[in-house]
Amino acid sequence: MLIACIAGRVADAAEGKAKAKVAKPVPLMQAIPLPEEQISFQRDGVEIARYYYGHDLNRPFIYPLIGPSGRSLTRMGHPRDPETHSHHNSVWISHRDVNGLNFWEDRGKVRIVHKRVLSFEDGPEEASVRTENAWVNESGKTVLKELRRVAVREVSEGGGARRSGRPTGEWMLVIDLEMTAAEAVTFGKTPFGLIGVRMAKTIGVNDGGGTIRNSEGGIDEVGCFWKPAKWVDYSGPITAKAEEGITLMDHPGNPGHPAVFHVRNDGWMGACLTEKEARTVQPNEVLRLRYGLYVHAGVPDVKAIDQVWESFRKLELAPALKGK
Repeated sequence: MLIACIAGRVADAAEGKAKAKVAKPVPLMQAIPLPEEQISFQRDGVEIARYYYGHDLNRPFIYPLIGPSGRSLTRMGHPRDPETHSHHNSVWISHRDVNGLNFWEDRGKVRIVHKRVLSFEDGPEEASVRTENAWVNESGKTVLKELRRVAVREVSEGGGARRSGRPTGEWMLVIDLEMTAAEAVTFGKTPFGLIGVRMAKTIGVNDGGGTIRNSEGGIDEVGCFWKPAKWVDYSGPITAKAEEGITLMDHPGNPGHPAVFHVRNDGWMGACLTEKEARTVQPNEVLRLRYGLYVHAGVPDVKAIDQVWESFRKLELAPALKGK
């Protein structure tokens, strides 16, 4: 009798404990590590971007960037010159002149090498990964150390993170960088670097009938090429019935803001760090940069893009990348 009573109490306690246990919500935005040194960024279980960081690559890159239609708005390589533009890796970070070394093109043994993954973060509005990279010369010596945070964020109809209401299929890619060096490093004067975006062929002005616009009212290459702006948008057809695009945004905290944009009718755009003048990073100095890519439906008007840029500008800066 006593044993049965005790057993009953234990069972009741276990049942009460089970009822009290509440599962944590499954994050809407997730960064999922994959085999072969890749990371899948997913929204509600559906991939919207993938980060490649293999040790045999010339540099890490992000491909695809999936728009609301379900198709990638970027591509690998120039559609009309794939050999000499093999470095056009969808969305990538590099520079043509770092102490005279060309990290921009696929030449020699100068590379940006992934060293390690520092952390993954998932959440209801954002997922991210923090990594450490080394910019190495032909001998494999590190000339520049880079800490990188790549994040994907949900975007609402009003331009900010979605806290309520229906999802739009739009989202934002945010790239944070911290550059340090043991010895002085000079980023030479060049329009190539620090971020590049190769658009899908059908979105290009020449190949697909797309349109380029910037925050200052410029249109296409003639109005946007080597012009300073807060943002540049490249939009065009991605399906037989849909137009979509990407807005590349320069953060006001970046040195030299507003950046000069290198943008062409052939389907590529980039924000220039040193188009105006060279920039030297001294030992123990940290060069911090932030770029945003707004992946959107349709061809938003300038006012709508400005609202998204404002939300990007106001994003709380991530803590020091090596601080956790």
